Amino acid sequence: MTFAVGIDVGGTKIAAGVVAEDGTLLTSSRSESPAEDPAAIAREIAALVAGFADDYEIAAVGVAAAGWINLERTEVMFAPNLAWRDEPLRDLIAEQVGLPTVIENDANAAAWGEYRFGSGQGARSLLTATIGTGIGGGIVLGGQVFRGGFGVGAEIGHIRVVPAGRPCACGELGCWEAYGSGTGLTVRARELAVADPSAATVLLTLAENDPEAITGPMVSAAAEGGDPVAARAFAEVARWIGEGLASLTAVLDPDVIVIGGGVSESAALPLPSIVAAFEQAESGFGHRPSPRIERAALGNDAGLIGAADLARIG
Repeated sequence: MTFAVGIDVGGTKIAAGVVAEDGTLLTSSRSESPAEDPAAIAREIAALVAGFADDYEIAAVGVAAAGWINLERTEVMFAPNLAWRDEPLRDLIAEQVGLPTVIENDANAAAWGEYRFGSGQGARSLLTATIGTGIGGGIVLGGQVFRGGFGVGAEIGHIRVVPAGRPCACGELGCWEAYGSGTGLTVRARELAVADPSAATVLLTLAENDPEAITGPMVSAAAEGGDPVAARAFAEVARWIGEGLASLTAVLDPDVIVIGGGVSESAALPLPSIVAAFEQAESGFGHRPSPRIERAALGNDAGLIGAADLARIG
């Protein structure tokens, strides 16, 4: 059996793990991400890989990176939360670890992980949506990761759903992730708490009566504690997610949709609410096959597992 190391690089942490051929995560480790220093990130990755070398014979390293990866998967063209700008990341890391190295967009890697070993197994056409601070997307078509013409396909969070709407972190207005993500959840909860503070007692207590101090975890806790404002914010996010997935289905016609990410794991965001919104918005619903919608099975390890598998197969 051959082993590969999967690396998931984010703005605050680097997670690493040894993955077997069947997708089993055998052991893992993590460290802080030196986000402002590309060379330091490569050295930290090498140190994590070296930490596994005594116990496992590592054949390759796969890196899931939160950024725009070129089509050749050699360079990070841009990363919003890391100091990568036209960074030759593959060669930089390969030189440090001394092993064949593959880099992949983190959402693409997560999609591949779910396709191979998670809720997307057996799919002909798989769409994944990771609902976190933003909305990441990954697409697998015909057993291949869809990367587009330049490598930056499936940036689904940046389809425009409200012309001249809320500002998005990408610099545009009205993007889907400004409404259907953890950021959208927090913004809407703050708006509702200001509009009707008497209905947001649990939420405002958690925020010490400062609406601007409301955070996503507070909204989750308040919703689970029966706060009607927090519950309404979650209901609106569920509607946005379902409607966005319905629009993408009109283009991609997936047979399976997998929803992952931290926000999707909250008990306050039940999957049936998303499915109901999807069904109301899907074009031709009831007169066409509809995709199966599932929660991600691999959780936060999907990107790491997917990256390791992509490295193994080259």
